[in-house]
Amino acid sequence: MSLTKKRKVAAAKVDKTKVYSLKEASSLVKEINCTKFDSSVDLHIRLGVDPKKADQQVRGTVSLPHGTGKTKKVLVLCTPDKEAAAKEAGADYIGLDEFITKIEGGWVDVDVIIATPAVMPKIGKLGKVLGPRNLMPNPKTGTVTNDVAAAVNEVKGGKIAFKVDKAGIVHASIGRVSFAPEKIAENSAELINAIIKLKPSSAKGIYLKGASMASTMSPGIALDTKSLMN
Repeated sequence: MSLTKKRKVAAAKVDKTKVYSLKEASSLVKEINCTKFDSSVDLHIRLGVDPKKADQQVRGTVSLPHGTGKTKKVLVLCTPDKEAAAKEAGADYIGLDEFITKIEGGWVDVDVIIATPAVMPKIGKLGKVLGPRNLMPNPKTGTVTNDVAAAVNEVKGGKIAFKVDKAGIVHASIGRVSFAPEKIAENSAELINAIIKLKPSSAKGIYLKGASMASTMSPGIALDTKSLMN
């Protein structure tokens, strides 16, 4: 696949033999953006874990200090007594049976699904649809809770969930290229610190094996993992 002129110019600005500090990468990712829209800025972090082992599954949530720059669509699955609180907090969709039916039919036009413990037996059957999309409510990520208002506020305020994939890599969006470099760096550091704190005790050797930052359709910028650990 041939590169566009803009992509070639962007690629020329990235030294493939160099690893960049978080501060350097956060400035460079803005310079090499070659889209006309406000691209997302993503981190890709390769961990020294074996995702096949249950005790080395790295997953969690983190509240980014400057948000993600994206308004997330939130569905709250709950009983009628929780609907008013969810609506007041700003949930986009609220209900139960009608949304269970829609999801069974293939509807997944949401970014986050929050559920109360009481309805989990009903939505357990949706795992095959929601699981592969990382949409299944889970107590570990704070999306199964009786305090639906707090959960909605956290998601709307910049809370994201992350999980290591089968290849041992965590992929996460931490902002937009329109963000100031300082905000990109601070959001990135918050995610990285959260991942470091979750290092499994059974994981041996180097934990942060590699990391890169990239915006949509831009070349990746390799990060200095030694500095990230510090």
